[in-house]
Amino acid sequence: MKVADVNQCQIQEWYPKFKSVSIKTLIHQLPESFAQYLLDDSGPFLLPLSISDKDALPNRIHNPDEEEEDFQVSEGSGDDSEQSSVPPSFPELELEINESVKSLGGAVFPKLNWSAPKDSAWISTTGTLRCTSFCEIALLLRSSDSIIHDLCHAYDSCIDKTLSRPSNFFLALRKWYPSLRPEMEFRCFVRNQTLIGISQREVSTFYPVLLEKKSEIKEAISEFFDEKVRMRFELENYTVDVYVMKDGRVKLVDFNPWGAFTLPLLFSWEELEHNYRDQEDGVELRIVESQCGVRPGLKTAVPYDYLDTTPGSGWDQFLRNAGMELQRQAGAHDAGA
Repeated sequence: MKVADVNQCQIQEWYPKFKSVSIKTLIHQLPESFAQYLLDDSGPFLLPLSISDKDALPNRIHNPDEEEEDFQVSEGSGDDSEQSSVPPSFPELELEINESVKSLGGAVFPKLNWSAPKDSAWISTTGTLRCTSFCEIALLLRSSDSIIHDLCHAYDSCIDKTLSRPSNFFLALRKWYPSLRPEMEFRCFVRNQTLIGISQREVSTFYPVLLEKKSEIKEAISEFFDEKVRMRFELENYTVDVYVMKDGRVKLVDFNPWGAFTLPLLFSWEELEHNYRDQEDGVELRIVESQCGVRPGLKTAVPYDYLDTTPGSGWDQFLRNAGMELQRQAGAHDAGA
């Protein structure tokens, strides 16, 4: 993999060309001061001072009758808690982002050049990536370990790496659709501009509805790839995530580099290479077809799409062991039936 391949998968690079078939998105270039704020862990956890008087977290209800003596610090005690840090402020960026949120219907989910702060959804008031203001976006980004990939390690797997980060960072605000269902997102694997495999994206749950619609889902995705993606995206080898809507239309969600830290989900990279060499059977769509086929959820401090699953790595061994155990359970289930 080369730096140019990774760069092509940045959302600000591919979205303008595919905006008509993707989720509505507005993109802002971030000032370097905000990028440094996201990286700074030398002091206390501080959210930016808001000029719009909005708070990312609900305010504590103050009870005047409540005894607060235990929380007071006497003067001259020398306690470090006396020295309060001044929170940063990004007024121009806040105004621009809040305006974009409003124009996108009032709710968005954020994403940097490559990654979304999925690992910090727990800290939001909704438990999701849904944001309605700059303050909520800043909370998710500042709390996320996943976006450290974008900030510091984007080119770690590149053979021609000379830099550790891109020259500029971008914040993509994507319109929030509460009706989107995780089972209808799929990852497509493209080798030499040929679609060779499709995998269910969310593999930690069994969705019976996918068994019923497997054939039509495969047909819809294949047609979408041939008509809207193939020969339009600059890379020859890559993965593309798509979402299949209720009416059968397909939306483009994201691009990722081929191999390296992009997860093959229900495939292995070896299987995908074999599929490319032997294409007589056409495109294979893999879904979780029973409760026994559920893959363990991978909740880590790095982006879901950028885990080291190369042969010999810890995650490679873990996934192999998990696969063997699932096969054993499936065999025992069949024998018992």
